[in-house]
Amino acid sequence: MTACDDMPPLLPGQMRGLMMDRPLLIAPILRFAAEFHGDTPMITRSIEGPIHRTDYATLHARVQQLANALIDLGIKPGDRVATLAWNTWRHIELYYAISGIGAVCHTLNPRLPPDQICYIIRDAEDVALFFDITFAEGARAIAEGAPSVRHFVALSDAAHTDQLRLAPKINVRAYEDVIGNGAPVYDFPEFDENAAASLCYTSGTTGNPKGVLYSHRSLVLHSYTLSANFPIGVDETALPVVPMFHVNAWGVPYAAPMGGASLVMPGRNLDGPSLFKLMDDEAVTSAHGVPTVWMGLIATMRAEGRKPHALRQVLIGGAAVPEAMLDAFESEFGIEVNHAWGMTEMSPIGVINTLKPKLQTLPSDAQAKLKLKQGRGVFGVEMRLVDADGRVLPHDGVAAGQLQVRGFAIMRRYFRSDSDATTDDGWFDTGDIATIDADGYMLITDRSKDVIKSGGEWISSVMLENAAMSHPAIAQAAVIGVPHPNWLERPLLIIVRQGDVDPTLDDVRGFLADKVPRWWLPDAIAFVEALPLGATGKVQKTALRSDFAAYRLPEEAERAVGA
Repeated sequence: MTACDDMPPLLPGQMRGLMMDRPLLIAPILRFAAEFHGDTPMITRSIEGPIHRTDYATLHARVQQLANALIDLGIKPGDRVATLAWNTWRHIELYYAISGIGAVCHTLNPRLPPDQICYIIRDAEDVALFFDITFAEGARAIAEGAPSVRHFVALSDAAHTDQLRLAPKINVRAYEDVIGNGAPVYDFPEFDENAAASLCYTSGTTGNPKGVLYSHRSLVLHSYTLSANFPIGVDETALPVVPMFHVNAWGVPYAAPMGGASLVMPGRNLDGPSLFKLMDDEAVTSAHGVPTVWMGLIATMRAEGRKPHALRQVLIGGAAVPEAMLDAFESEFGIEVNHAWGMTEMSPIGVINTLKPKLQTLPSDAQAKLKLKQGRGVFGVEMRLVDADGRVLPHDGVAAGQLQVRGFAIMRRYFRSDSDATTDDGWFDTGDIATIDADGYMLITDRSKDVIKSGGEWISSVMLENAAMSHPAIAQAAVIGVPHPNWLERPLLIIVRQGDVDPTLDDVRGFLADKVPRWWLPDAIAFVEALPLGATGKVQKTALRSDFAAYRLPEEAERAVGA
């Protein structure tokens, strides 16, 4: 075992500790869960339809079989093995077996266009693809466009894959046949904890996707971070709605076995009624997902007149939490909301919003204002704000600047890049504009590329969107800057209707008047049937800017001072 190449040396006269030097590896997490939480259940709504039930002891036994089967396929340490799959027990097995033999688990996002998926596989040089049968078309495109892939395995049994054909001379194996051929016992080796374990690619909204290559060490430490800041222990039944192809489901597949929590996996059914029933039937206590998913669950809870009976808490990330969503969860249904923020490059957790004890005595409206911030810092993630000249700004809740981070689970360099992606002094620039208050709560006011520059001042598109979505006639909202002859840019509010009545511009401006600065008020509104969403469920501002590239403000708005 070797230390990381850039670890600092001992100081003169400093002593080295006399503790065991055990590597931080992923496979021991599941071995631990099998030994101490062996009968803890894992429940999946399977892709084939029925509910599948297993436990950590059985899962560990199958992972050993799978490890032997992977080696029988000729997969070696360092090989990249791709998955195109939903959240299921089989996908969990792949997480542990692939990294456990020293190979790299490469999760593919099926929501990306086929040409991007093929580009990613060629860039990663994946040698095998394990795919859910619902993604047969995607697998077919890969078979035709990614020559490095030697093995295609459908994540099902022979009865569901016998007729599956991808391309001439491509043999598709059934996963249950593959794993069934593996020897039952595998002694997972020990190796350098800095070895690569998992590979995720960014969504590629501004060019080709880029790979983020996680180490065993970073993923284990990241799991500790999640466990320390969100309930995921023996008394929890957790449901990761966030897909396993999106930054390793935020680390839940590692943190849940580490803490002994039960896992409920939703498969491919992420609509509100399906999630409600699964949560209700399996007594889910906590869940993790993006705002677009929770909108469907809230609508179902309102239709049912209640929440899933055991649900106590949700972790919401991927996009800012609208005030209306926070109010629905907490005030209507008594479900605690923890806002969170992170990035693929950060494994992904950056901050989690839990209230300090001194803040829990504040009035409910003041608490809500704090909860709408992305969250407070967690150990292992350092944050700083810098201005355009690189000067470090104070954490006073007022000064806004470029948010930069560093830590033990934060990327230093993109896969296949020859240069570091960090500043000269070792910080990663997130591309976000943010404030941090004296209690450590960080608020993203915008992406640097999305902030609206009006008359020398910044308008936060994120904050304006969140305020607009509390309007009863607005289901979803996005804000982009459009040209103005005097003020460079002014905000255009793009709306998805809630109901049959279109709100007028005067109505919306009046509603927002006491929620945002007056000069932030939108100069125009436009209606769309749906907002363009990217592969991770975020609104694609680049697509909106393209769609509205020829948009011009009404003459009265162009003459206005924007105040």
